[in-house]
Amino acid sequence: MVKIGREEPVASMDNSGKIIWAKHNEIQTVNIKSVGSDFEVTDGERLPLAVKELGTCDLYPQSLKHNPNGRFVVVCGDGEYIIYTALAWRNRSFGSALEFVWSLDGEYAVRESTSKIKIFSKNFQEKRSVRPTFSAEHIYGGTLLAMCSNDFICFYDWAECRLIRRIDVTVKNLYWADSGDLVAIASDASFYILKYNRDVVSSYLYSGRPVDEQGVEDAFELLHETNERVRTGLWVGDCFIYNNSSWRLNYCVGGEVTTMYHLDRPMYLLGYLASQSRVYLIDKEFTVMGFTLHLSLIEFKTLVMRGDLEKANEVLPLIPKEHHDSVAHFLESRGMVEDALEVATDPDYRFELAIQLGRLEVAKVCLSHGTAGQAYS
Repeated sequence: MVKIGREEPVASMDNSGKIIWAKHNEIQTVNIKSVGSDFEVTDGERLPLAVKELGTCDLYPQSLKHNPNGRFVVVCGDGEYIIYTALAWRNRSFGSALEFVWSLDGEYAVRESTSKIKIFSKNFQEKRSVRPTFSAEHIYGGTLLAMCSNDFICFYDWAECRLIRRIDVTVKNLYWADSGDLVAIASDASFYILKYNRDVVSSYLYSGRPVDEQGVEDAFELLHETNERVRTGLWVGDCFIYNNSSWRLNYCVGGEVTTMYHLDRPMYLLGYLASQSRVYLIDKEFTVMGFTLHLSLIEFKTLVMRGDLEKANEVLPLIPKEHHDSVAHFLESRGMVEDALEVATDPDYRFELAIQLGRLEVAKVCLSHGTAGQAYS
């Protein structure tokens, strides 16, 4: 079977909502914030974006990615990479690369072959050349530099390329939270959320103790495993947003997965704009659409998972009323039935919770307001 064209668009969005994409060698840009206030944005509806020509690319782009502060964009393809300025599309640096990854602070690494990785500074100067002791099939950027074989992943620090930890897992993709404390490892049929213990690593390396071929023992702590295949993913705070193999748009907080939307076709995550409380996706036709995800809801769930109920109660009033039943279901799943009853708004659901708690007076009131009363009359 011959596959013409590609499913996943070559596109990247910066933190301010500017998107750059490649159509063959043509580079175009759109700005989500350019959508006028008179246009009522509906979840899952195509955004009417004005496309501007930014320039052309000297190679056929297979990937395109902003650096963390959005000033530069790298294009990778044909065994080469070119770094451009994001605004004027000026060539800043180039070289050989099968893969290219950014660090959190704008350094970068390239994989020239399975046996040669180069690390560069923010000023585009080569810092070091690394020859891994195994066949490096992929590299990933973020807080640490990761190199993968077909059945394990090794994490290294960017500064000196010291081994931090080897983990025996087949890696399909890797996603770091902006804080640098959490990482999602996507495998064939599941994904893992791990906590990176940077203080443990720092003190171990500072002590001068030798690091064996497994790395620093407590560098990572497995928090959750979820049996779902991640297509694309990104982090918003401590919340991992992803779409799965059946194209559901989900988010995961503290191991609890919530489905936001059922997408009607393959779409790919671009990013999240906190100012709009919306997560943005793109399809292969370069159609961009957004879906609402309130930061207050994520924050509330995160605080509850951490056991910080006092702060969670301060955030609760910021969550729109129409999401309170969803919050209540979350609290009930955590065994916090009393709190769930306080938050729930649907009379039938409140009735169920009241019965669970033996609060018969409350149950009576709920009966008179909901459809549950008809079932029990």
